[in-house]
Amino acid sequence: MMASETSVLVVGGGPVGLTLSCLLSGQGVDHMLVEAHRTTSPFPKARGVAARSMEIFRRMALEEEVRRAGLPAEHVCFYRGRDLVDPDFVRTGLGPRPEGADEHTPSPGLLCSQDALEPILLRRATDLAGRRIRFGTRLLSFAEDGAGVLAVVEETGSGIRHRIRADWLVGCDGAASAVRDGAGIAMEGPTGLGRYLSIRFEAPLGDVVRDRASASYFLTTPGRGGFLAVDNDRHWIYQHPLTAEDAGPPAAPSEHDRLVDLIRAASGVPDLDVTVRDTATWRMDARLAADYRRSRVLLAGDAAHVIPPTGGHGMNTGIGDADNLAWKLAAVASGYAGEALLDSYAAERRPIARQVIDISTDNARNRDSYRIDDELLLTAAYRSTAVSPGPGTHHEPSTLRVDGLHPGCRPGARLPHVRLADGASSLDLLGPGFTLLTAADSPAWLRQAETARQAGVPLTVRPVPADASSTRAPWSRLLGEAVPTAAVLVRPDGHVAWRGSDPLTDLQALLRRLLAR
Repeated sequence: MMASETSVLVVGGGPVGLTLSCLLSGQGVDHMLVEAHRTTSPFPKARGVAARSMEIFRRMALEEEVRRAGLPAEHVCFYRGRDLVDPDFVRTGLGPRPEGADEHTPSPGLLCSQDALEPILLRRATDLAGRRIRFGTRLLSFAEDGAGVLAVVEETGSGIRHRIRADWLVGCDGAASAVRDGAGIAMEGPTGLGRYLSIRFEAPLGDVVRDRASASYFLTTPGRGGFLAVDNDRHWIYQHPLTAEDAGPPAAPSEHDRLVDLIRAASGVPDLDVTVRDTATWRMDARLAADYRRSRVLLAGDAAHVIPPTGGHGMNTGIGDADNLAWKLAAVASGYAGEALLDSYAAERRPIARQVIDISTDNARNRDSYRIDDELLLTAAYRSTAVSPGPGTHHEPSTLRVDGLHPGCRPGARLPHVRLADGASSLDLLGPGFTLLTAADSPAWLRQAETARQAGVPLTVRPVPADASSTRAPWSRLLGEAVPTAAVLVRPDGHVAWRGSDPLTDLQALLRRLLAR
C-alpha cells in the first residue's frame, strides 16, 4: 500500500472542498484533496452565488471567470405565476441601487450553476496543487491518534489503496458525510420537510420567458412546484413536489411520456418540445452538526449543515466555512497560532449556520413571500477568541443581521467595502495574512507591525487616505472618524479582528491572544 504525508487532507471535491483547496494553496499550506467521483458534478444543483462568495472568489482572482460563466445580473429575480405564460405574473428581484445609495459590495451575486462553477474551481485548485488533487479516489477509513490522522483511500478505477498521514482532516463530503460519521459527530434537526422529483430537461423556453427571465419560477397552482433556470434558454430543471402517495422509486428517463406531461402542464405550453436528460428525488432537511470539530477532524459545508434550498444560502454558507477555516489551518500549520485557534471556527460559523437554517426553513414555509437577499451573508459578525471585542459585545454570539447590512469597522464584522481613489475596493487592500489599515503612514504602527512579523505573524500595513474635511473620504467612511492615529486590524478572511487608536498598543501581545499562542 502506497503511503504519503500532508498537513491537511480535504475529503470532498464539490464547491466547498475545492474552494478550501484553493485558499489553502494561497496560504502556502501543503494539502491533498480526494473526491470519490471521477468528474465534477454534471447536475446544476446549487445555482445562486451570493455577494460574499463572489468577494471570496474576487480574492482568489476568479471573480471575472465565474461571472462570465453565469447568467446576467438582471436574471437574479423570482417569478410567481400560475404557469410560465401567466399574463398576471409577479417578478421580484434586487432592483436597481437607488441614486446616491452606498455601494455595499464590489462583487454582487449572480446565477452560476454548480456544473459550471465546479470546473472553474477544479482548474484553479489543480493549477495550484497539481496531482495532490485526486478525483476518482474515495475515503475508506481513518483513525485519529491525537498527533494526526491516518486515512486509507482507494482509487475507484484500479482499486489501488493509499495510506495518507495528515495533521488535519476536513470533511467537505456532503450531507451523508463519511468523515462526520467516522468522527462520531451527530446531526440535529428535522428531516423530510418536503420531497421533490427533480427533472433536468431541455426545451426551447427562452422565448417564452424572455420578458420575465428569473432565477426561480414559483408556480402558484397547487401541487405544481416550479422551474429553476440553468441558462434561461434551453436548459432547465423542473421541481415537482411529491406526496405520500408518490413514495417509491424515482421516476426514470424511460418514463419519458409521463415526465413530459408533467413539464408541459406545469409550463402552460401544451405542445412544448421536451427532452428529459435525467431525474432525481431529494428530501428537504434542516440539520446542523452538533460540533464542527472533533480533535483533529473538522467539518465544512453540507457535512456540517444541511440547509433548505429556499433562499440559495446552502452552498454559500459552505464557501464561507472554507474561507473562515483556511487561514486558521494555515496559521496553525505554520506555527504562529496555537491549535486552540481552531476552536474559534465552530464558535464563529456554527451560529451563522443555525440562523441561516432558520431563515431558509421559514422561507420554505412562506415561499410566496420571501425575497432574494444577496447581502445576508455580508452581515455576519463573529464573536470568538479570534476577535478582540468592542465594549459590551464579548458575550454576544456570532450572528447575522436580518434587518440589512449596516457597514462599520466593528470587531468581528466584515471590513466594509469602500471605493478608493483608484477605483479599487477597500477589500482589495487585504492580503493573505493579517492587514493593519491605518489613517496615515505612521512610523509607530510600522514599528509595531515589524515586531509582529519578527514573531512570525504575516502582517502588512496599508495606509488609507484620510481627509477630515470630507465624510466621503475612504477612511472617514470606513471608521466613521478621522483620528490620525487610528488603526484597524483585519484578518485574512476580511473580518475585523480589532480596532484602536493608540500606537502604544502592544500589537504583538494582541495577536498572541487572538491566535491562541
